[in-house]
Amino acid sequence: MTPADPSVRPTRILLADDHALVRRGVRLILDGEPDLTVVAEAENGADAVAQARRGGIDLAVLDIAMPRTTGLQAARELSRDLPDLRILMLTMYDNEQYFFEALRVGANGYVPKSVADRDLVEACRAAMRDEPFVYPGVVSTLIRTHLDRVREGHPPPDRAVTPREEEVLKLVAEGHTSREIAAMLVISAKTVERHRANILQKLGLRDRLELTRYAIRAGLVEP
Repeated sequence: MTPADPSVRPTRILLADDHALVRRGVRLILDGEPDLTVVAEAENGADAVAQARRGGIDLAVLDIAMPRTTGLQAARELSRDLPDLRILMLTMYDNEQYFFEALRVGANGYVPKSVADRDLVEACRAAMRDEPFVYPGVVSTLIRTHLDRVREGHPPPDRAVTPREEEVLKLVAEGHTSREIAAMLVISAKTVERHRANILQKLGLRDRLELTRYAIRAGLVEP
């Protein structure tokens, strides 16, 4: 583990998770290090984006599955609008698709909550060095999956849905009506229905129940 330099100002961290107990536990881990300090908290992605835009944040640690706006959606906005901000994804899901999506939207790393007490501190320090962090347990899984696909002649997976469709998918899975989603995303209800139909077709799903199950497996919403 890289030793902390006491002469350097502590990294100012924004911590976003919709569970207060999780935030408290993660904060204890981070505030226990002399070079890391949590200076802001958020309970959803939209609030995290708003707080980061106010400034004074070096690193955002974002849960993937949060209400209103997911951590991935927040990371996409923040990496676009605040390119100097470092981002880490913290999740209860060990999901290959969302591991790569986290890197694609600008995150420096991906840490499962199950190993946060062991790996999160080093992940934060790696992010501040602008180095990618891959927790040890994911490496063998990714290599094995990739080799299996190559042997079977399958190409690497493309992104299943667009960012806008992902937003609609999440809100549908959370139980919002088309009219409510239209108001939240400032689009028409007819556009929401079109996105929903496209999502069902792309993912080979039949109804809201199957869509919700998919969203849970993908880490967009929690069971």
